[in-house]
Amino acid sequence: MLMLTLNATDVRKEFSSFIDTVVREKPVAFTRNRDQILAMSIDQIQILLQALSFHINWFEEDDGTITASLEEIDIVVNAENMDKAKRDMANELIEYSSEYLNNYRLYSISPNRRMHFPYVIKISIQKDIEEVIKLLDA
Repeated sequence: MLMLTLNATDVRKEFSSFIDTVVREKPVAFTRNRDQILAMSIDQIQILLQALSFHINWFEEDDGTITASLEEIDIVVNAENMDKAKRDMANELIEYSSEYLNNYRLYSISPNRRMHFPYVIKISIQKDIEEVIKLLDA
């Protein structure tokens, strides 16, 4: 690892200083036994994931409803209009992200789900559903 890595004992001894460094200066890596951990602030994670975007395919159905299909995560919703479809999609993404993190050990090794992780993190660090909807508009 090219990044300077602290050991967990030093992090524990200087925890307050460690947090200050992570939040105000830069991400910090540390090791505990064989485990390697990278600590980052939410702001740093938002920058890291900034280029990650969601791609939605929109379809107007014969009955006038709108179907939205998300390319990155296999989620499909149908609603009476586009605004409602975006809100429904955002709700589905929030629910899926929660389920993913609650079952992380399984989802992270599943071939069809492991690549969802960055999207799950991007969704889970948003403040509310309105922020998730904004991601769908990007």
